[in-house]
Amino acid sequence: MCSQTKAAALMANIPRADIDPSGVFKYVLIRVHSREEGDDSEIDIVRGYGWAEFHADIYDKVSEELEKGGHLDCECVGGGRIQHDPQDKKIHVYGYSIGFGRANHAVTTEQLKAQYLDYEVTWDNEGY
Repeated sequence: MCSQTKAAALMANIPRADIDPSGVFKYVLIRVHSREEGDDSEIDIVRGYGWAEFHADIYDKVSEELEKGGHLDCECVGGGRIQHDPQDKKIHVYGYSIGFGRANHAVTTEQLKAQYLDYEVTWDNEGY
């Protein structure tokens, strides 16, 4: 019988993408790891919000929430910006974070496409 670790169960319930409903805002790509011995599971999640002055503001808030129980560990693997236009059903990912570097926008785009099925989701490395 295969048993799932507490960390893996927690990761299964984490939304892969959570962004503001519209506008242009900073985002971070976060790799969430299990802290449990023998469990090397990990997921990448996207978080983007207009309230953040800095990319680190998003990472600090999200990582603090996810790491609370001691089962998960977070690592910011980069950042950028998202332009979300719900009226035209378009999301564009671009730019970089001065503090965390450029996220792999292709990974970010795949996470967003899985959640926004009827959207056109694009990316490029241009801009800040």
